Amino acid sequence: MARNGALSSAIMAAGTMVSRVLGFVKTFLITIALGSATAVGDVFEIANTLPNLIYVLVAGGIFNAVLVPQIIKAAKHDDGGSDFVSRLMTLAITGIFAVTVVVVACAWPIIGVMGSKLTADQRELAAIFALWCFPQIFFYGLYTILGQVLNARGAFGWFMWAPVINNIVAIAGVLSFIGMFGRQQMGNPPLHSLETWTPANTLVLAGSATLGVVCQALVLLIPLRKVGLKLRPKFKWRGMGLGDSAKLAGWTLATGVVSNLAFLYLTKVAAGVTGAREAYLDQGIPILGVAALNYSSMLYSLPHGVIGLSIATVLFNRMSEASQGDDSAGLGKALSAGLRVASVATIFCAVALIVFAGPVGMIFSGGDRVVGAQIGQALAVISLGGPFLTIAFMMGRVFYAQEDAKTPFYIQVFSAVLIVAAGYAASRVDARYTIFGLAGTYAVQNILAVYLSHRVLKRRLGNYGQRDIVNTHARVALASFFSALVGALALWMLGGYTFTGFAWQSQITAFSTAIIGGIVMAVAYYAFLQIFRVKEFDQLLEPIQRKLSRR
Repeated sequence: MARNGALSSAIMAAGTMVSRVLGFVKTFLITIALGSATAVGDVFEIANTLPNLIYVLVAGGIFNAVLVPQIIKAAKHDDGGSDFVSRLMTLAITGIFAVTVVVVACAWPIIGVMGSKLTADQRELAAIFALWCFPQIFFYGLYTILGQVLNARGAFGWFMWAPVINNIVAIAGVLSFIGMFGRQQMGNPPLHSLETWTPANTLVLAGSATLGVVCQALVLLIPLRKVGLKLRPKFKWRGMGLGDSAKLAGWTLATGVVSNLAFLYLTKVAAGVTGAREAYLDQGIPILGVAALNYSSMLYSLPHGVIGLSIATVLFNRMSEASQGDDSAGLGKALSAGLRVASVATIFCAVALIVFAGPVGMIFSGGDRVVGAQIGQALAVISLGGPFLTIAFMMGRVFYAQEDAKTPFYIQVFSAVLIVAAGYAASRVDARYTIFGLAGTYAVQNILAVYLSHRVLKRRLGNYGQRDIVNTHARVALASFFSALVGALALWMLGGYTFTGFAWQSQITAFSTAIIGGIVMAVAYYAFLQIFRVKEFDQLLEPIQRKLSRR
């Protein structure tokens, strides 16, 4: 990648890394406050997750895929695109506001559908949480709109650093909750349960979660004034020349609807476990629910969010410019570079998560060893699809750069069929195993999306560097495998294979094990990267090394 692109990717990756670390801290604190396999924890997770899923369902794909190409085109206008972007932003913000109003008004029936297998008391608390959390939809939309304007103007850093503010506010909220109401203590009933929950609990927990999203969006107004655009509300949308964009937006919306309805179905299946948990708790058997599935999903997608998404966001501008110039070779070159460089991080991280799944699961277990082991098992399953998540995303960016939203739609239809079929199968097994089936569904659908995308790209672009991509991935996989052997040895020495070992004594010892073992494995990985001559590792670190050398 070009130096400027690599530096932008590094800045974005740094922001995402800080945000994800704080996100882990927030999640860890939530497990302290509510537990990992409790009814209140699952109910809050359902209500706090739905705003993001609903936002992506109705608008996220459109904003991400459509805004950047249109803003880049508008930059060629005499006014630098100020008039067009003002109208486009006004239209987008008005639309997402209308959607938010409708969703908030329908909070009770939405929870009724998503939590059909919850008990009446669980559904009531979920609906109350939803009324507090659903306004997040508007601010997720505002954050994306402002962020994509900044990205299209080359100001990448703020978009990735803004979630840091969100997590800081949310962490402060959870700490306040623990300080005011105490940490979760298991009993019959637990300290924080449906029977003991109060409006004050809801205000502090759900209110702070929504406030964090509000701050994440509004902070982007600061850099927006410095990108050279004179923006103001404009409600005259006729004659904007959005005919082609409207078609693209329609297909993108359809893709988002199909994709997120499928994942909403998975959330519904996972919520059903919460309703069935009581019978198992009477037998002393903890089972995972929505919260644990979301923790596993958050962990497995970390490499994509930090490295893959940062690289893809920068490359998308290059892809859009190459596409507008009918430069298929340049488009393929950008894709190949992104896939090869990203693989250095995504493959290793997926393998490391599998090796240290037990201790990592223990960190988010609320201190329960059995729950920690179960979360680790779910994490190991879902991590198998981690590298494919980034590959599929980058391939999808090629289609949108070509302003082709039909192909992603058809690919998503095939994936959705698989997701729903697998989710239904998971709902039919014993509730103790449902979450593991859902975790496997995430992994398999990513693999399917890569296969289908590759088939189309091969016909459209011809040779887009497949041999180099496969060669790099193979060498990175070998380096990861041998480093995994070293990591497994370190885990054994730290007592990671028995509940009586150091790794399982507490969340703190589990965290220490993951850090120590991870460092040992990373050092071994670096050595094996040199042995297998993976030059993409240097490209990944180049912007950081250059900045340090300047200092």
